[in-house]
Amino acid sequence: MSREVKPIRTKADYKAALAEVGQLWGAKSGTPRGDRLDVLATLIDAYEAEHFPVDPPDPIDAIKFRMEQQGLTRRDLEAMIGSRTRIAEVLNRKRALSIGMIRRLHEKLGIPAEVLIRPTL
Repeated sequence: MSREVKPIRTKADYKAALAEVGQLWGAKSGTPRGDRLDVLATLIDAYEAEHFPVDPPDPIDAIKFRMEQQGLTRRDLEAMIGSRTRIAEVLNRKRALSIGMIRRLHEKLGIPAEVLIRPTL
C-alpha cells in the first residue's frame, strides 16, 4: 500500500489504479488510506477525461431528463419557455431555444448554459 503514487499513463496503470481504488473504497477521509483513495480518484478522473471524453448532452435531452428527475410536466415549463404550443415545438425540435429561454431554464432548472446553447440533434 505504501507504493509511490504516479501519474496514470497507460491502460495497465489505469487498471491497477482502479483495482487499488476498489480495495480502498470506504476508507475514512483524513486517514492515510483515505488520502490515497482521494489522490487515486483524482488521477483516474484526469486519465478518463483525456482518454474517454464525454460529450455534453443534447439540450432537449437535458431538459427532458431534468423534467423526469424533478417530476415536472410540460405545463411547468410555461414560465421558462412560453405557451404550450411553443413548449411542444421546442421539445419536438421544431423551434430552437432563444437566449431568454436558455437563461430561464438555466436559472430555474439548473441546466448548465453550455449544454443549452449547443445545437440540438
